[in-house]
Amino acid sequence: MKLLNGIKFAEMVQMGAHHLFQNADYVDALNVFPVPDGDTGTNMNLSMTSGAKETEAHAQEHIGKTAGALSKGLLMGARGNSGVILSQLFRGFSKHIENKPELSASQFAEALQHGVETAYKAVMKPVEGTILTVAKDAAAKGTDLAKTEEDIIALFEGIVEEAKASLQRTPDLLPVLKEVGVVDSGGQGLVYVYEGFLACLKGEKLPEKHAHGSMTELVSAEHHKSIAGFMDTADIEYGYCTEFMVKFEDGKQEFNEASFRSDLSAYGDSLLVIADDEVAKIHIHSEEPGKVLTYGQQYGSLISMKIENMRQQHIDIVGEDFKKDEGKTNAKHPYAVVTVAMGEGISELLRSIGASYVIEGGQTMNPSTEDIVNAVKAIEAERVLILPNNKNIIMAAEQAAKILDIEAAVVPTKDVPEGMSALLAFNPSASVEENRELMASASENVKSGSVTYAVRDTSIDGINIKKDDFMGISEGKIVVSDSSLQLVTEELAKKLIDEEAEIVTILYGEDVSESDAEKLGEFIESLNEEVEVEIHNGKQPLYPYILAVE
Repeated sequence: MKLLNGIKFAEMVQMGAHHLFQNADYVDALNVFPVPDGDTGTNMNLSMTSGAKETEAHAQEHIGKTAGALSKGLLMGARGNSGVILSQLFRGFSKHIENKPELSASQFAEALQHGVETAYKAVMKPVEGTILTVAKDAAAKGTDLAKTEEDIIALFEGIVEEAKASLQRTPDLLPVLKEVGVVDSGGQGLVYVYEGFLACLKGEKLPEKHAHGSMTELVSAEHHKSIAGFMDTADIEYGYCTEFMVKFEDGKQEFNEASFRSDLSAYGDSLLVIADDEVAKIHIHSEEPGKVLTYGQQYGSLISMKIENMRQQHIDIVGEDFKKDEGKTNAKHPYAVVTVAMGEGISELLRSIGASYVIEGGQTMNPSTEDIVNAVKAIEAERVLILPNNKNIIMAAEQAAKILDIEAAVVPTKDVPEGMSALLAFNPSASVEENRELMASASENVKSGSVTYAVRDTSIDGINIKKDDFMGISEGKIVVSDSSLQLVTEELAKKLIDEEAEIVTILYGEDVSESDAEKLGEFIESLNEEVEVEIHNGKQPLYPYILAVE
């Protein structure tokens, strides 16, 4: 095969996503630590599935346009670090070929290389021995082979072979992988995608592992969160919340999203434009909704129109406390803090200390870039700070902040205790950047500990761990393991609490009784009589206890 078109590439994407889906559980099992910490396979699968759905819906002969659909789907569905990196690999790939109707072997290799460069730029501190390394080595092999090889199938055979070899080398680059005896999980996920691509090119079938539905069914099966906004008493500069869709028509002005967005921005603020080949969806706060609609009509017919007077809504509720269950309103909030957590009790606690909205998610289900963007859009704030509360969500949050049309920043909190400390430092009168620095600094002043269970036998940092044993984790490092929850929790507390500790917050999980949590509180007080202990029912799954020490 000398040339690759968009239809064939779309088939490759479907098979790559399918192969990753079949093996997502195995990729999950390759996590370095034997805890449910990010679920790399789940995240990559959901990310790739989102890309496959978009590609399936917009596949065409022009490979540049088909690749653009993949990039869009991956971007909005990206979850976890590996999912975000995967989206960036294909973002760079698609950007490089956006004007090409088909690809030669050398052009395909060039596009892969541009994808690698884009992904490396997206990571603040790239770590070798990860998905980045596998992608880089595979692309380099492709670039080398393309100097003499014109057949795309032969080229990609070499790329996949090198990706597999690079994957086997990851333990030599990351000592922790060698210690546990696994290869990098994100790199393994990418190999599955590439294997699917190659099988499609060669017309081969991949082994079935279990039944599944179509890509569209997989995406629709995801749990989409319902998001409610809220009203603030701040002055409203633009009084009409205007939402509508434009269905493109032949004979009308040709749609260019950049120009469309630029022109509409003159009519108001809080502008959101989402478009595909057939329709554009617009949200804007404006003083002149009629002019906004008239402008939209230049591109096609108007559908699903809605205009609401936000000043009247504001008048109706002045002096009343806002209640979330009263439904979504359309007034803007001058400042918002969006955060992530698992557990109804933890969510309530975060809201009580200043979180505007808590996205449900965390260890086993990382929210996607789109989930974070949608939460911020629903709040309709002028400025927003995002607290991931999980190291595996930070990249998705940073990607969301770049997409948003408002001033946004990420405070890179790695767990709930850090998020709580950061929230308490929030200053509504400070700028976004000032708050980011202030809250990040505050998050560093808390020591975090948690208790969870092992999902398999392993040995790490000299600690032998058996499947289903409890583990005490301090600052991301496993420090104790045993079959007794009480023993593990008390030993963890001893390592966290010293003479300088002033406040200890206990968040107990859904499988822990209040009396057991109170006994833990008494034990902590015995370690340091001066310490103040606060106990909250976090109702979190997977983690019997989360401890915050200040």
